[in-house]
This record gives sequence, structure tokens and C-alpha cells, in this order.
Amino acid sequence: MKTNNVDTRVDGAVLSIKDLEVTFTTDAGEVAAVRGVGFDVAAGEVVAVVGESGSGKSVTARTILGLLADTAVARGAVLLKGKNMLTLGPAQLRAARGEDVSMVFQEPSTALNPVYTVGWQIIEGIRAHTKISKKEAKARAIEVLRKVGIPEPEVRVNYYPHQFSGGQKQRVIIAAALALNPSLIVADEPTTALDVTVQAEILELLRAVRDDFNTGIVLITHNMGVVADLADRVVVMYQGKIVESAPSVELFANPREDYTKALLAAVPHLGRHSASAGMSERSGQDKEVLVEAKDLSIVYPGRLGSPGFRAVDEVSLKICAGEVYGLVGESGSGKTTIGRAIAGLNKISSGSLKVLGYEMLDYKERSFKKLRQDIGFVFQDPAASFNPQLSIGECVAEPLLVHRGLDPRAARTRVNELLEAVQLPAAFAQRFPHELSGGQRQRASLARALALDPKLLIADEPTSALDVSVQAKVLELFKELQAELGFAALFISHDLAVVDMLSTWVGVLYRGKLVEEGIGSQVMGNPEHPYTKRLIASLPVPDPVEQAARRAAFLKA
Repeated sequence: MKTNNVDTRVDGAVLSIKDLEVTFTTDAGEVAAVRGVGFDVAAGEVVAVVGESGSGKSVTARTILGLLADTAVARGAVLLKGKNMLTLGPAQLRAARGEDVSMVFQEPSTALNPVYTVGWQIIEGIRAHTKISKKEAKARAIEVLRKVGIPEPEVRVNYYPHQFSGGQKQRVIIAAALALNPSLIVADEPTTALDVTVQAEILELLRAVRDDFNTGIVLITHNMGVVADLADRVVVMYQGKIVESAPSVELFANPREDYTKALLAAVPHLGRHSASAGMSERSGQDKEVLVEAKDLSIVYPGRLGSPGFRAVDEVSLKICAGEVYGLVGESGSGKTTIGRAIAGLNKISSGSLKVLGYEMLDYKERSFKKLRQDIGFVFQDPAASFNPQLSIGECVAEPLLVHRGLDPRAARTRVNELLEAVQLPAAFAQRFPHELSGGQRQRASLARALALDPKLLIADEPTSALDVSVQAKVLELFKELQAELGFAALFISHDLAVVDMLSTWVGVLYRGKLVEEGIGSQVMGNPEHPYTKRLIASLPVPDPVEQAARRAAFLKA
């Protein structure tokens, strides 16, 4: 693929990257991660850097802050307000970080120290760069928390990270980044795994940061809806090189390079390729009902005399054989709790939940165990669900050994068949989880879930952290396997476009209650409940012109 030599220079740039090359020293020799990259960012401009995992976008971002590993060698120039970040010493780099450039990390839970209050962590950064008193620094921390929309900042400045929701923690990270009024913010996947409504709030906050502070923003993301919503210009990277660069509206309307076209084509779009298109009633009414909930409630007991938390509140639904049922809603709505209850991983409090004909109220593990082989589970994070000390082949074979009692040789044959079914080479059975990419691990996770030919598959956010091209391949594979094997599936996600693409029947959860249910295309295309309407309005679409109109309508509502 040839590099598109578009001139990406702009006048008055706060950041200017010129001929950047980054190589990593490995046991197998040098690996070129970034090759000849160059682009500028002006004050008050948002430049999105997009591409698949391994394209070099995150390495480029970390180079801006001088955060490369010791094994990396960088050449070229990264000029930040005229200073070359590649040639600065440790003391100069520390001074530049925070004052000239700050970073918003992908996962706020790991970026924030759990043993210190968020106020202490923001104050620490302020006092490291300025000679002001603790009292003045705390006042500034409170003010910046107020600016990013944290309620009661005078009180919450003394809260610990675990006392904030995921969206609020991301706001705290942005507050810390803004504390010293930097000229540039590098935002690395700032909305990954956030609910669409929370994501919309964070994007609105970043837009306000750009407009109110005239801050330049480098946005690293694989979510093309986010790019369409926020970016002024887009830089597309592939295998360490820039293949295309253009204003956002121009790039979405008329992509020139084949790779960019393929990247945009892989993005799920609400209403396109809907699994329920043309349906007027629920299919499979005469089919076996595998899951049926009636007035299902799940309450987590409180501690030290405090009242319990009602996670699921009188939900009624059913899943028929061969059907994909999509369950959507924000974090805390009860989606995962229901999925885990169906798998026998959460106990139910009241009502009825029949799974494969078995009543789960007051269930006994001994009597339910024989049904587990008919239920597969695909977890959100396959890296955390695999045993890192076992090979992929051993992980996939584990259900066969536990439930079928197969000997290792017979299990090995079945593992090879499963890996082939999910389009992974049989040689991957010898690899360990950390040796696979995110998309490859998720394919292996799907192979493990299908090992026992289950009647029911529960998929909990299986593609939320994957690149769009990898996500498209995993979703296409899921559709093919479901059509071929005929298993029923509960597909849990906060990505409405993905759910629309896979599910014929959709349920919408809000604070533990099922507020809307119906044929997917009807729920997505003509929602009745105000919450469903808000969810759909919050979803950014991969079209800057359409998204601008949607955002204006959403803000008026």
C-alpha cells in the first residue's frame, strides 16, 4: 500500500511531528512501529489518529509525551511549542508534561491510584509544576472538577476513585489533564467501553475543552462514530505509516485509499444490515423456549444494616431456540446480572427464571451442573477469562475434559476442529493467551464457548474493546456460526448498532427494569420509551454531517 503524501502541516501549530520513526529492539531483531509519520495540530483543533491495533497510533501518541519504553529508539522531530520532545532531558520532560501536554488514558481505573483521593492526585500534579500552597492547589482542583461537571466538587474532591462511576472517573482524568491549562491533550481511546449516553457526555466535555480553552487535541480511537462527532481532521495509519489524511467531512464522504474505504465499511451503522429487517412478528413462536423469566428480581444484600440493591426489578422475557436476543442498556442497568443468573453464576431473589426447563429460584449447583454443558459463555475480556499459565489449546479443551471426560488426544482433535471453525490456525493451540491479539483471543474464547455444542450462548460485551475491522470479522464469524450451528444466544452490549446487526429481538433495560422490548428494527427505528429514544440519540454515527445534525437535535431535546 502506498503512502498518501498529503501535506498535513497547519499554521500556528502547537504540535508538529516530522519524519517520525520508532523502532523497538526485540530478541528477533528491530521492529519498526512507526515509519516516516508527520502531521501538525493547531490550537483549538481536534486531530483523530485512527487505524487497527499495531498500526502505530498509540506509539505515536506516547512519543509526544516521551513515554516510550527503554527498548524503543525514536528519530525525527516531535515539536511541542517549538521544543523537540525527542531531545529533552528527564527534568525538561517532566516540566513539559502537564504544562505543555497532558494525557487522558484509556482506562481511568488503572490511571487513578486507588489508595489516594482524586483531589490529592490532582493537587500532586499541580504542586509538582507550581509553587503554590496546598490550600490554593485544592481550590484549583475543586474548580477544575467543577468545570468537567463533577457534582458537589467541594465534597467529592475528598472521594476515592472507587466512589465514582466509570464516566465520572473519566471526567476526573480530564480534570487532572486540564489542571495546568496545557496547550495540547492526547486522548487515547477516551470513550472505549463507556455507555453511549456517558460517551456522549465525555465527547461534549472534550468539545467544550477545545472551545473554551483553545486546546489542541490528539484523539486516538478506533470508534469512527466518535471521530465523526469530534474530529476536525483525520489521520489514517496502517502498518506504521500514514496512508491518508484529510478534513473529517471530506474523508468520510470521499475516502481515497482502499484501506480507509475498508475501515469505514467495517463500521456498524444503526439501521444497515439489520438482522430483523422485514420482520413483522417474532420468529420461532412455535420453537422451544430455552430461557423464560417471569417477574425476575435480583437483590444484592446491603452491608452493616444498609438496604439491599435491587439490580434486576421484575423483568419478564424469553429466548427461543435458534434466536439471538439482544439486551441493551447502560452500566448498572442489570444486563450482565441477568446473563450471569441464566448461567447459574448469580442467585435470583424472587420471581421465576427457567433455563433449559430448570427453575433457577433456590437452585442447587449439584442438580444444575449437568445443564452447564448446554450453556456457553463468551466474556467481555478474554485476556482476563483465560488462564495465563495454560496454552490456548488447553483453555479450549477444558470444558471437554470437565464435562465429557475426553482423553487429551481426543480433546486435541476437537480443539483443532474448533479453532478451524473460528478461523484460527491449529498451530495457535500451542500459543499462550498473551501471544494472541485481542481479536484472536476473542475468537479463541468463542471456540471455548462452543466446545460442547451448547444450545444457549451468552455473549457479554464480546466486541466492545476491539478495533472496527477486527470487530467486524468477529461479528461476521458469530453470525455464520449461529446460522450454521443454530444455537440460541443472549447478546449483551451497549453498542446499539452491533445489537441491531445480530439480534432479531431486543430488550432495553433501565435501572433494572425492562422498559421496552420488540423486533430489533422496530425498537431501533421507532422507539417508544423516552429512555430508548435517548440511547439511540446518544449513539454517534460514522458520518460527520449526519452526526452534527443528530447532536444539535439531541442538545435541543
